[in-house]
Amino acid sequence: MVRLPDPLPDASSAAEWASLPYDLRIPSDVRFVERAVELVVERCRAAGFSPHALAFNVRVALTEALSNAILYGNREDVAKAVRVTAALSNGALVLEVYDQGPGFNLEESTNDPTRLENLLREDGRGLFLMRKLMDNVEQVSNGHNMVRLTLRRA
Repeated sequence: MVRLPDPLPDASSAAEWASLPYDLRIPSDVRFVERAVELVVERCRAAGFSPHALAFNVRVALTEALSNAILYGNREDVAKAVRVTAALSNGALVLEVYDQGPGFNLEESTNDPTRLENLLREDGRGLFLMRKLMDNVEQVSNGHNMVRLTLRRA
């Protein structure tokens, strides 16, 4: 079983804890999503990113991205891993979520759940939420299947 690190650093590792970039790998098991999100949010908070944005925007968007990577990308194959990186770049927080799946088309996979024809659909809401909560969401397939979430500092 993969053990995620404790969320709170001891005094000797406080400087390392607050540093970004941050790189975390988890197994393709949705039970790890909440803990992984909490670790990333704590790192971003320690690095000085807006508590308000972390409390909702980042938490919800990252939860959706990790869940999609596990459920749809890796098809819950515990032999596969999901990776999330976090970095501060040009006044923005950049989160990247990688899976080992075949990839997808972001535009074709995003549905507006408020449209009449989509009201009863159970899929497509996660990508819609990510796009509403983050300043930029992009899908990159350059040998990896990756979704990049960008949120500018307020």
